[in-house]
Amino acid sequence: MSEDITEKLDRLANFQAERDFLALHKQELIDQVLTPEIKARLEEIEMEFAQRVEAVDENISALEEEIKNDVIQHGTTVRGTFLRAVWNKGRVTWNTKAMDGYASTHPEILQFRKEGQPFVSIKKT
Repeated sequence: MSEDITEKLDRLANFQAERDFLALHKQELIDQVLTPEIKARLEEIEMEFAQRVEAVDENISALEEEIKNDVIQHGTTVRGTFLRAVWNKGRVTWNTKAMDGYASTHPEILQFRKEGQPFVSIKKT
């Protein structure tokens, strides 16, 4: 079973490498048709818009934080025309290691324990 998963992971890595290669090759072909003047103008446009986008991103971050704080104070979800700020009750967490130790001498507490399904995330090594 493990070998099968390893083989699939290797195939996935190959597909990802192929996608990266295609993107690089595409950019190489684009760069071949662009004159130095066009490239310089594109860089100017990128710089001009980068500053504008950065300013808007800062405004977005500040307003998001303000909205989050306001909704926490308000204590309920608020709907706008296009967006919704969803209020969620704070999560309750337990010290699992300590609770497992306690359960070893008080097994009756285990009836209240729930364990979610395992999940997988794929990351580069």
